[in-house]
Amino acid sequence: MASQDKVPQTAEQTEEKPSPIIVQMAIFAAILFVASLISPLFPPSFPVPTPVIGLILLYVLLATHIVKLRNVEKFGDFMISLIAFLFVPSGIQLAASLNILKTQGVQIVAVVLIATIVMLVVVAYTTAGMIWIRKHVFHRSVDVKS
Repeated sequence: MASQDKVPQTAEQTEEKPSPIIVQMAIFAAILFVASLISPLFPPSFPVPTPVIGLILLYVLLATHIVKLRNVEKFGDFMISLIAFLFVPSGIQLAASLNILKTQGVQIVAVVLIATIVMLVVVAYTTAGMIWIRKHVFHRSVDVKS
């Protein structure tokens, strides 16, 4: 009779629910707090912003499965939806600096274009190098799993 009391679990019961939004906010806050402690350790000649360190920490925590995606997904999606709103002050500041754009606009556009091209080339070669290392050093497949 005791064996009849057990109800088989369905896929809905075994699927884990996302964390409450307050927990997700606390995870982000803790990561940013740790990042703010790490940021001053970089030399003044190579400053690294706290949010960049926080993104790296979050990536490492997600990649190592210390933090599960379900623990940060809702709040992360919410923050991404605010990105356009967060860039409004930058646009206003740019509009306030139109006299600089009049005098040095061509140089700024040239630097942005050159930096973008250099970045794309560096990312492409870095990716190719990582694929080569994975394939030839670690002897692992480079196929993308879907």
